[in-house]
Amino acid sequence: MWRRCYNIVWDVVDDCLCLKVTYGGSTYNLPPFGPDQERFAAALDKLEQHYNASGMPFYMKSATPDLVEWCEAVKPGYFEFQPDRDNYDYVYVTRDLIDLQGRKFHIKKNHLNNFKKTYSQYEYRAIDSSLTEACIDFAVEWCRKRECDPDPALVCERDAIIDVMHNWDTLGVTGGAILINGKIEAFTFGEMLNDEMAVIHVEKGDSEIRGVYQAINQEFCQNVWSQVPFVNREEDMGIPGIRKAKESYSPIKMIEKYNISIKPR
Repeated sequence: MWRRCYNIVWDVVDDCLCLKVTYGGSTYNLPPFGPDQERFAAALDKLEQHYNASGMPFYMKSATPDLVEWCEAVKPGYFEFQPDRDNYDYVYVTRDLIDLQGRKFHIKKNHLNNFKKTYSQYEYRAIDSSLTEACIDFAVEWCRKRECDPDPALVCERDAIIDVMHNWDTLGVTGGAILINGKIEAFTFGEMLNDEMAVIHVEKGDSEIRGVYQAINQEFCQNVWSQVPFVNREEDMGIPGIRKAKESYSPIKMIEKYNISIKPR
């Protein structure tokens, strides 16, 4: 869904999927995705050769701790690892997002209760092809109100949403929407990451409607992910408002991410 924003190119090297990204004036790779450490090491060597041949410094982003360990194991002391806090993933207990129990969720529960009382006739619907165009319209209007065009990250997200909606039945993602008087006022979508965790890629709502974000989050988790132990709501990108919102839901875990370069010699 992010291919247009990040100018992603890919290749398979030693049975590892290698992705190169160009965004914001910089070029980097994501860590090779492969079946074992041996083939990971082989792909890593060829990536380094590629960067050397192109005259660019070797640089990888979004490496999880297990991949940091692999890098250190195959070339001890060779790489430099920098924590990338802005891209840490937030992981929650799904039941917490549904029940909102306890003092730590008191304010969110109040917002949710107010929403349900004020908009008692609201409707939650699973997104299907009959709602995708309305979701696109909402995302475009959301961006227009916030004057997204000068912000490449928001434009990137809007374009990614449009791509997903245009390919809804092909991609196999799952989504839900809140409708008030037949009009979409919030929507979200995600997919299963593994057997125990779902990941939510996008959540959009009308911030002028009190409690609508709490409502779409709870409804989506209740209707789609209630049997899944954990939900990953991805990173905050270093945006203070998003960080505050994601921290306020009391994540059970943060999945660390690291940037990797070669130590100066």
